[in-house]
Amino acid sequence: MTPHVQRAAWCFVAPALLAIGVFFFLPVVAALAMSLTDFDIYALADLANLRFVGLRNYAELLQTPLFWRALGNTFYFVIVGVPLSVAASLGAALLLNSRVTWLKGLFRTAYFAPVVTSLVAVAVIWRYALHTRYGIVNYALALLGIDPVDWLGDPHWGMPAIILFAVWKNFGYNMIILLAGLQSIPRDLYEAADIDGAGTWAQFRWVTWPMLGPTLAMVGVLTMAGYFQLFAEPYVMTQGGPVQSTVSVLYFMYEQGFKWWNLGVASSVAFVLFAIMFAVTMLQLRVAKGIDG
Repeated sequence: MTPHVQRAAWCFVAPALLAIGVFFFLPVVAALAMSLTDFDIYALADLANLRFVGLRNYAELLQTPLFWRALGNTFYFVIVGVPLSVAASLGAALLLNSRVTWLKGLFRTAYFAPVVTSLVAVAVIWRYALHTRYGIVNYALALLGIDPVDWLGDPHWGMPAIILFAVWKNFGYNMIILLAGLQSIPRDLYEAADIDGAGTWAQFRWVTWPMLGPTLAMVGVLTMAGYFQLFAEPYVMTQGGPVQSTVSVLYFMYEQGFKWWNLGVASSVAFVLFAIMFAVTMLQLRVAKGIDG
C-alpha cells in the first residue's frame, strides 16, 4: 500500500475513530477512574472533596446484601428469560418460514411490532393489564375459574410477570434474524432428507438445527447481553418491588448514582456487571464452538 493510499485511508477512518474515542473510550476511562474514588454529591459541589479510595468501592459492593439480591434477580431474569425468548423467536420463525403459512407479511409485521414500540408506553399498558382487580389478564383467568393473581404485588410473581413482558417485547427482533437464517438454508438439503424418508422432526433435528447453529449462538449472545441490562421494565412496572424482588443490577446502579449520588459506587457496579457479562459471553461462545466442533 502506497503512502498516498494509507493517508487517504486514515482520512476516511479518522472521523469514525474520533467519534468512538470521544463517545466510547473516553467515557469508559472516566467511569473506571471514577470507580476508584468516592465521587458523590459533595465532590459534585467541590472537586476538592474528591478522594482516591482504590478498590474500596468494589470491596464494599461485595459486602452489600442488596447488590447480591439484585445480582440474583438479574441472573434469574437471564436464565429463565433468554431461553424463553429464543424459543419463542425460533417458533415464530419456523411458522413464518413454513410453506403452509398464509399472510406471512402480516404476521411478520405483527410479531415485530412490539420491538419498535416504546418500551415505557407498553410497560405502562402491561402494568394496567396485570392489575389485580381490573386487569384483563385476571379477568381472563376468572373466566377459567382461576383466582386472581397479584402479578406485580406478590414477590413470587413480580419477576415472572416482568419476564413474560420482556419475552413478548423482544422476541420479534430475534425472530427476524432466525428467519433470515432459516431462509439461507439450501432447499436441496430438505429435498435430500425427504427422499431419504426423514419426517418433519428428523429434518429439523438433522438439517435445520445444525445449519442454524451459528445464528442461534449469535442470537443467544445478543439476547443475554440485552437481558443482563434489565432496567426499564422494573423501573416502570414495579419500582424494584415488591420487597426488592425485581431489583436488577442496573436498577441498583441507577439508585446508587442518581438517587443517592454515590457515583463512584455506581461506576464500580457498572464494571462488575461488565466483567460478569464478558465472562458469560466467553462461556457461551466456548460452548457454541464445542457444539459446532
